[in-house]
Amino acid sequence: MQISHDHLPLRRLGLAAAGSVLLLGIAAGPAAAHAEVSASDPRALAENVTLSFTSEAESDSAGITELRVVLPQGIAPDAVTLKEAPEGWKLTATPDGYSVGGAALATGTDAEYSITVRQLPDAKSLAFKTLETYGDGKVSRWIEVPADGQKVDNPAPLLKLQPAAPGAQPIAPSPSPTPTTSAPTAEPSPPAPTAPAASPDARKANAADAGSGNGVVVAVAAAVVVLGGAGAFRWTRRSRQS
Repeated sequence: MQISHDHLPLRRLGLAAAGSVLLLGIAAGPAAAHAEVSASDPRALAENVTLSFTSEAESDSAGITELRVVLPQGIAPDAVTLKEAPEGWKLTATPDGYSVGGAALATGTDAEYSITVRQLPDAKSLAFKTLETYGDGKVSRWIEVPADGQKVDNPAPLLKLQPAAPGAQPIAPSPSPTPTTSAPTAEPSPPAPTAPAASPDARKANAADAGSGNGVVVAVAAAVVVLGGAGAFRWTRRSRQS
């Protein structure tokens, strides 16, 4: 059977189209799991901003149990509070960020939660490096930050910020509570008991006692003088008679 040369261009076009469809199919295949972040107010220095995170499940045998996040520079762990999370999940501050987790989610279920940040820093973009932990111990690390537009295999959730609103200023960090306990003061010592004032009758009695005491002393002294004089007189008489 002889094929007309007029049909060859059509066959070539058909093969080329089929190849294009195949390439498109490959390119449109399932994308790798990843983590994302969005903001209710994506502007630098915005206050009380809600950040929503989504971590796609990539395990066929276990569910996500915890997400460990390293906060970008300019956001302190104590400036973050949990707003929404899967039932039973809690947020715990860490030295460089926070972790949010609890009972394992159903296998294949994405982990979605949101936090409230007191204020976003004055920056162009914020990277939230994230570690996903599964019930079987597997850990997925979404911690790479692309530089100069280069693609990376495990990109960290990246939030691009718009310029700050006119007049926006950084707010001071909340001061740590300082206990204001005053030093205990010593209780005053009870006053020393004072002797009751003597009544007039008592004073007269004391004076009388004092006077009688003085009279006794004078009488004793006079008796001594008299006895001494009598003894001297007797001794003188005896001396003369002898």
